[in-house]
Amino acid sequence: MTRVKRGVNAHRRHRKVVKAAKGYRGLRHKTFQEASNALYKAKSYAFSGRKQKKRLYRQLWITRINAACRTLGVKYSRLIDMMAKKDVQLDRKILADFAANDPATFKTIVDFVQK
Repeated sequence: MTRVKRGVNAHRRHRKVVKAAKGYRGLRHKTFQEASNALYKAKSYAFSGRKQKKRLYRQLWITRINAACRTLGVKYSRLIDMMAKKDVQLDRKILADFAANDPATFKTIVDFVQK
């Protein structure tokens, strides 16, 4: 019987990891161990970053809506409350787009909700 050498498979796996860490600084793009740790961190940051991006966009939309509301003499929270009572189902993304790019439409919405 002959023994099975696994060096080729291990080298291939190591090479794949080091290649994925291309562009990293220092030993992080050269050695397998450092590259492996760097990729692990990078993937975890990427995962949490995708969640944070959603929060940040919602925050931005609310800020834009609030700024546009204040120019019309209404607070953001009051606008959202009035919209809920009138059953106007526009989400914050659309409202923010109107506030930034189409102030006339945004003003129409605010006037409709205030009546």
